[in-house]
Amino acid sequence: MRILVYGAGVIGSIYAVLMSEVGYGVTVLARGKRLTDLSNNGLRYYKKGKVEIANITVIDRLEDSDKYDYIFLPVRTEQLKQALCELKSNKSPNIVTMVNTLEKYEELEKICGVNRLIPAFPGAGGSIDNGILNASLTPKIIQPTTFGEISKRKTDRIAELAEIFRKSHIPYQIVSDMHNWQISHLGMVVPIADAYYMSSSPETVYENKAIMKKTAKQMKDNFKILAKHKILSPFKFYLFMICPTWVFTIILSAVFKSKFGHKFMYEHSMNAPQEMRQLHTEFYDFISWNIV
Repeated sequence: MRILVYGAGVIGSIYAVLMSEVGYGVTVLARGKRLTDLSNNGLRYYKKGKVEIANITVIDRLEDSDKYDYIFLPVRTEQLKQALCELKSNKSPNIVTMVNTLEKYEELEKICGVNRLIPAFPGAGGSIDNGILNASLTPKIIQPTTFGEISKRKTDRIAELAEIFRKSHIPYQIVSDMHNWQISHLGMVVPIADAYYMSSSPETVYENKAIMKKTAKQMKDNFKILAKHKILSPFKFYLFMICPTWVFTIILSAVFKSKFGHKFMYEHSMNAPQEMRQLHTEFYDFISWNIV
């Protein structure tokens, strides 16, 4: 099994680490400062308080003739189309797009080739501190790695991808409609990022009751709109939708204040403001133009 992780940020690095730890042949494509660091020092990561070095290969470019069983594409929204253009001429059959997007996958396939994409979303977060990966997977009950076929069918490659995650100890779930799942996910994460950006003290935004209440209300409003049009997924979002706003506000405040909130919500929002602001615009445009 040959695996390429096309990007060496936090998400790409942690998946590369986990898959390489169980014996998969993993190559990581990196650029810029991250390429220099990986070339000189290897992919370093924290494990049980110690710094380990992953058993991976590092490259700075992908040749058209380089063929991998799966290419994992953990990039930001604004980088997705360019990355797919770069992969267009490569002959690898499967590209796993681990990214926030509202683009229709059928349109994205027009860039890189039909039947190559497997839509997915990662269940991980963290940071790279002084060149060392400090990241972890999100708990399965909150956010497992999520994926599924564009066609909504169960296929051999979906089963094989599930086995890769299972063997790598990566919690996962297979969903039938990744597009609707992505829309629903953005109904949650866009207000979360907005809360940080509204605050003059984003790291302690949980202390601002007005912002927390506004975030809870906006999230519930998003879920209600999506539920009305039979888009909302998974089921737990329906529970949030009917939860009293004052209760939901308390819950959100606690989550924002927690170590989980800092690692998986705060760090991403602060490190990817361009991506999150673009997704804010795209999500509310989608609601306005398509379903309201």
